[in-house]
Amino acid sequence: MEEIAALILKSGRAGVELALFVLLPVMVVMLTLMRLLEAENILDRIVNWITPIFRPLGIPGLGIFALIQTLFVSFAAPLATLAMMDKSGTSRRHIAATLAMVFTVAQANVTFPMATLGLHVGTTILVSLIAGLLSATVTYHVFARHLPNESEPPEPALNHPQAANVKGVLHVINRAGREAFEIAIASIPMLILALLLVNSLQAIGIMGWLETLLAPVFAWFNYPSASVLLIITKYIAGGTAMMGVSADALQHGTITIVEFNRMAGLLISPFDVAGVAILISAGPHVASVLKPAAYGAIVGTLIKMILHGLLF
Repeated sequence: MEEIAALILKSGRAGVELALFVLLPVMVVMLTLMRLLEAENILDRIVNWITPIFRPLGIPGLGIFALIQTLFVSFAAPLATLAMMDKSGTSRRHIAATLAMVFTVAQANVTFPMATLGLHVGTTILVSLIAGLLSATVTYHVFARHLPNESEPPEPALNHPQAANVKGVLHVINRAGREAFEIAIASIPMLILALLLVNSLQAIGIMGWLETLLAPVFAWFNYPSASVLLIITKYIAGGTAMMGVSADALQHGTITIVEFNRMAGLLISPFDVAGVAILISAGPHVASVLKPAAYGAIVGTLIKMILHGLLF
């Protein structure tokens, strides 16, 4: 019983420290920056400018905004945008392409906190952007080609807070701070439980057995045997939980930061059980295109793995 209590306390301490001292400050800064850009309509102008370029890839204007939200806010940020696409009459073929892209790209709530531990943020974002666009393209033109592609009505305008004066700026900053605090606090239970699961599996020897069993497979991808821990955590508990396990592994030297950068293409994205469950809750049309979007995300993830393997 004492060993179980010690594992719980160890996992709880690590989860709280990661959420409050790493995730929270990074998310406050990133969310404040993004909300100020939204309030000044800068993001809207960027979206309007690049929409004609991305339209042939199957990505509508709202899809571009979902891409920016995932890359620079968090994996859950596109939920409202996907819900708007679901209700506004956007074709299911375009929704599938957008969902595949969101599944593929790196989410900000893992990318930027991991930068404090040595993750190459610029490379990670660039690689995931390339792979995300390719996954959207292959989904739209191949996996979702059978879906309806009816003409879309004019896309609804996104409602952003305004920052026309000092009071408006302070309102935007306070709102961003509240959002960041909610994200950090909401991540604590999953972080603690994931770390407890990992620590328990290590204590009873299951992880060591899996690492030995899967070592030849990971060697083929030039991944360390310890990566089985990160991969299992990521695809079952989600990216935030994986971040907690990765931070612990880096601290204890079971993986190096170079190895983590090599694995980042596989580990950093919303494409896991938790991420998929949250994003498809945006609406029935979004949920109905999960299958082609998942196929596209698998293609995008493989592209990320190859590019990260070549670069690191």
